[in-house]
Amino acid sequence: MTDHAPSSLAGRLVARRVRYYYALIGLIAVMFAAESVMHFTYYTWSRWIVTGTALVATGLAVGSGLRAADLGLSRDTWARGARWAGVIIVAVIVVIGVALAIPPLRELFRNEAFQDLPWALWSAFVLIPALTVIPEELLFRGVVTGALLRRHSPRVAIALQAALFGLWHIESSLGLTTGNEGVGDVVGTGSTGAVLGVLGAVAFTGGSGVVFGWLRVKTGSLLPCLALHWAANGVGAVAAALAWQLA
Repeated sequence: MTDHAPSSLAGRLVARRVRYYYALIGLIAVMFAAESVMHFTYYTWSRWIVTGTALVATGLAVGSGLRAADLGLSRDTWARGARWAGVIIVAVIVVIGVALAIPPLRELFRNEAFQDLPWALWSAFVLIPALTVIPEELLFRGVVTGALLRRHSPRVAIALQAALFGLWHIESSLGLTTGNEGVGDVVGTGSTGAVLGVLGAVAFTGGSGVVFGWLRVKTGSLLPCLALHWAANGVGAVAAALAWQLA
């Protein structure tokens, strides 16, 4: 009995680790399926499917043993995270403001989805946080990063979640060159331009994922990631409307 105990324990540990990775892969598959449903259907409810997936995934992660600290939500990190978040938002606003003042750069902000300023403001302060920023940060820098950090080094966890984050944006960038005049002028609006637009978006968001992941590990908090993500998308939406008005 004693001779078999260590091997039996090792077998249980291996089985537990296999189940862990199966669960993580299953979560990632569900995430990407939800993203596809949101982008390729036109129902009102489907716009909220990623948000719902993020909330359910966070609840299941907590139920499976991940702690608030694993998700970047520990109270101990709130003050530090808030300081980083404030600096990040101010820095992004300054950078975008400078870019808007330069006509060639201003053209890159002219996204057709945000030609109307009231709609851009509604999107920036309601829709973008609820449908994009909060759910994506909960999924990628919360659940996925927290789960990966349980089994891997910070460097590996950051790299893996960043790669997934880049791939996550394939579908949302399919119409990038036709919906953004500035980007379309740079890479073209034909099939080659569309491919370059997608590749560029994946590379850019993957690189952004590295920055988000580094912030998450550096501060231990999700707040700086939320701040940077919102500033890039929300302030970017308002900047797009201003760019159209200044054109």
